[in-house]
Amino acid sequence: MQIAETYVMLMVADMDRAVAFWRDGLGLGEKVVSPFWTELTSGSTVIALHGGGTVADRDTNLGFRVADADAAVASVVAAGGTVKVAPSTQPDEGIRMAEVADTEGNVFFLSAPIAG
Repeated sequence: MQIAETYVMLMVADMDRAVAFWRDGLGLGEKVVSPFWTELTSGSTVIALHGGGTVADRDTNLGFRVADADAAVASVVAAGGTVKVAPSTQPDEGIRMAEVADTEGNVFFLSAPIAG
């Protein structure tokens, strides 16, 4: 599995408010902005804001952008990890995403762009 990019993902209830805070308030660079998914940058770090969050969703998540989500999941399983949520296509976000865990139970996301 080759990782193309690493991102930290935050769930947000109000995308406009969150973008204003991180971009305008803290000076992060803008890479992609949409109602569902926004990517802001700080150096080589990507802070991804995922829309639709609630107060209960305030965890910080680790994610890796890969070329092929299904192949990446197979690599995780071969290395002793587990699949929490099998890869599924998220057409509104333009990705195929899976939720997996390492051998210690730490959950992270794998996402791959879908052709569109």
